Amino acid sequence: MTQGDEGPNRPEAIRAVPVRHPGRWVAAAVIAVLAAMFVHMLVTNKRFQWDFMFDNMFRGPVLRGVETTLVLTVLSMAVGVALGVIVAVMRLSENPILRWSAWTYTWFFRAIPRYVLLFIFGNLGFLYPRLRLLGLPFSDQISNLLNIDVHGTVWNLNGNNFFAGFRAALLGLALSEAAYMAEIVRAGILSVDAGQQEAAQSLGMGRALAMRRIVLPQAMRVIVPPTGNETIAMLKDTSLVVAVPVTNELFFQLEAIGHRTFVVFPMLVAAVLWYLALSSVLMVGQYYVERHFSRGFGARRDGGAPAPALAMGLDH
Repeated sequence: MTQGDEGPNRPEAIRAVPVRHPGRWVAAAVIAVLAAMFVHMLVTNKRFQWDFMFDNMFRGPVLRGVETTLVLTVLSMAVGVALGVIVAVMRLSENPILRWSAWTYTWFFRAIPRYVLLFIFGNLGFLYPRLRLLGLPFSDQISNLLNIDVHGTVWNLNGNNFFAGFRAALLGLALSEAAYMAEIVRAGILSVDAGQQEAAQSLGMGRALAMRRIVLPQAMRVIVPPTGNETIAMLKDTSLVVAVPVTNELFFQLEAIGHRTFVVFPMLVAAVLWYLALSSVLMVGQYYVERHFSRGFGARRDGGAPAPALAMGLDH
C-alpha cells in the first residue's frame, strides 16, 4: 500500500465525551443544605448560651482539668506501651509459662470494661487496707503461729490512700491499655519477615538485641497507626475516671460547673469542644509520626511527593 492510499483509510479522531455524574452534584447539594441548617441551628438556638459557655470553659479549675487529662493520657500510654511490648514479647516466647501468662493477662484486661476496672481499682483499699513493702511475707501468720511478735515490714502504705484518685486511675487505665498494646505490638512483630531476626542472629546478635535493633524498628510502621488511635481513645477514656473518682479532671470540672449553675447542656457542649481540640492536636502529631516511620516503604499515598526511588525513575 502506498503512502497516498493510507490517508482515506485512517480512522477518525476519537471524540471524547466527558462522563456526567449528576449524582455527585445532588449529593453535594444535599450536604450543603444540611450543613447550612446545622450552622443556622448553632447560631439561632439561644439554648446553647455561647456567652455563658465561653465565660466558664476557660476558668482556672477547667484549665487544671485539661492539664490533668493530658498528664493522665501521656502517663497511661507510656506505661501501657512499655508493658505492652513486654507482654507481646512474652506472647511470642518459646517458653510456655511466659506465653500463657501473657495470654491470660491480655484475656483478662481486654474482657473487663474500663469503667468497671476503674471502679475496682478505686476500691482496692478494701482488699488491701495496709500494703507491706520491702518486708517479710506472711509476718502476721508467723506471729500467730509462734505466738511472738515478728516485725516483717520495713515500709507500710495505707491502701485506702494509695488506691485513690490519680494513682488508681493511672493504674486502671495503664494496665488496661497494656493489654491492647500487646496485641498491636505482637501484630507488628509478626508483620516483619522471620528471616530478619534469623539474619541478625547469624551475625551474632542475641534474641533481645535483634528484637530491639532489627525487628521493632521495622515493626513500627505497623505499630504506630493503631497506637495513635489508642492514644486518642485514651484521651477520651480519661472522662471515665469519675468512677475512682478523680475530681480535677476536665469533664468532671465542666460537669460540676453545669450542675452548680443549673446550666448543664452548654457545659456539655464545652466538653465536646475541648475534646475536639485536644484530639485534633493528637491527630496532627499522629500524621507526622506515621510519615516519619513510613519513609522508605514505597510511594506515599497522601498526595505528597513520591518515594525517592520512584521519583528517580520518573526523572529519567
